[in-house]
Amino acid sequence: MSSTYAPIGKFKLIYFVDDLNMPELDTYNTQTAIALVRQHKDYGHWYDRTKLMLKKIKNTLYVGAMNPTAGSFFVNPRLQRHFSTIAIPFPETSSLYQIYSCFLNKHFQKFKGTVNELLSTMIKSTISLHGEVSRTFRKTAVNFHYEFNVRHLTNIFQGLLVAKQEAIKEPDQVIRLWVHECERIFGDRLVNAENLTQYRGLIADICKKNFAKFNLTKFFQPVNTEPLIFAYFVGSLDDKLYDQFPNIDALSGRLREALREYNDTNPVMDLVLFEDAMKHVCKVSRIVSADGGHALLVGVGGSGKQSLSRLSSFICMFTTVSIVISSTYGMNDLKMDLQKFYMKSGVKDEGLLFLLNEGQITKERFLVYINDLLSSGEIADLFPAEDQDTIINNIRPAVKGEGLIDNRDNCWKFFIERVRKNLHMALCFSPVGESFRGRSRKFPALVNCTVIDWFHPWPEDALLSVAQKFLEEVEIEDDDVRTAIINFMPYSFKVVNECSDQIFDQERRFVYTTPKSFLELIKLFKAMLTKKND
Repeated sequence: MSSTYAPIGKFKLIYFVDDLNMPELDTYNTQTAIALVRQHKDYGHWYDRTKLMLKKIKNTLYVGAMNPTAGSFFVNPRLQRHFSTIAIPFPETSSLYQIYSCFLNKHFQKFKGTVNELLSTMIKSTISLHGEVSRTFRKTAVNFHYEFNVRHLTNIFQGLLVAKQEAIKEPDQVIRLWVHECERIFGDRLVNAENLTQYRGLIADICKKNFAKFNLTKFFQPVNTEPLIFAYFVGSLDDKLYDQFPNIDALSGRLREALREYNDTNPVMDLVLFEDAMKHVCKVSRIVSADGGHALLVGVGGSGKQSLSRLSSFICMFTTVSIVISSTYGMNDLKMDLQKFYMKSGVKDEGLLFLLNEGQITKERFLVYINDLLSSGEIADLFPAEDQDTIINNIRPAVKGEGLIDNRDNCWKFFIERVRKNLHMALCFSPVGESFRGRSRKFPALVNCTVIDWFHPWPEDALLSVAQKFLEEVEIEDDDVRTAIINFMPYSFKVVNECSDQIFDQERRFVYTTPKSFLELIKLFKAMLTKKND
């Protein structure tokens, strides 16, 4: 048996190693993966301790990439000395303008001339807005995800590229679409209402400067009676035209229709569709409708992350899948579940929404697979060799139908691309505690390869709607008493919420008032009234 391993003939093999600084330290404060690469570059071989022989590695090179803001912030200098280090700064404005103008000009070339005239200004405004947002919202230990890069610029223009002539007929419509996409990418990442108001001030100034002839001021007001909402289901639930809802009543009617249809075929969800909840449904459906779109939903318990994700999945005509955690659930079980999801989405070409909450992450190693799924769609060693052969044989007809050569590499690549198109994730995390921040640091794809939708505290009208919904079935003789009780419930919750800082100052402990706490309070009060009536 030969002890030399090398590419065929005179070829050279180049390994691309992403996130070179990410391998986790083991018990002995070393990184085994890094040590193996360093050993190869130092000596040109590895020692096989099973067969007690040297394995010489020839004509093999490495290209490494790393994010200096994530991971261990350190690479073993004995490894780094083998690399020529090249720092890649943020692209220049002229380069970004040229890249995105090529995409937009090609897509909008058949639109009205007055629409095309705005493209250049929109690109410059987007780049300017990105710079303002990056300078205003700085990354901190708490707001660790306040990092805005080229990926976010690309997501904005990706939203513009779904525009169709049937919906975008006038210049003001494309400007409203641009404002909407900017808020979905930048505004939805912000952690509180104060930051969102500050962001709207930034984009309002840019609109006033570059699009003065369009009346956009109303969309940046703290209380907006005409919310700016685009979705794929404006005409009907089966519609795939990305258009703007004319008003909040039209959105409410469409989502109530969707909820009725969902409850007819699935376990009943007794949702209260107040304005904030409806907006979140539109946001999640927008994210997962895109190829390779994954949503990271961040909010405290009871915010409605999972319920609204299920409704969004139903509207997008996806099947919602999840994992069932037990005391014996481990890596092999997760691997088997992921194999099922990959077979459905890749071979059967079915749309899936994989719903995962942080309570289901019983082992941190689960996130190794999730990180690969989010970043590239290809999970190393997910399928054994015999299962790969079965997948390739099943996918061959589809590959031939696309006019591609049905060799092994093309079939596997086609399978992964179909998985990326059909398999979407909705990650439901809570910002409370250190787990979310620590996991995002160790597995950067959780933040970098998802679109964040941050669930802010419920506004007073939402609390009022929920109280009214749950108490309408309780028998109360006097309507004035019913109204007083309904109005008191949000007030009491608001008072406790405002006292949380005072409690921390006095007792040195946090008191979290979440929507889940509010729901429990209403259920308790409802039970007391029902018992009294009996």
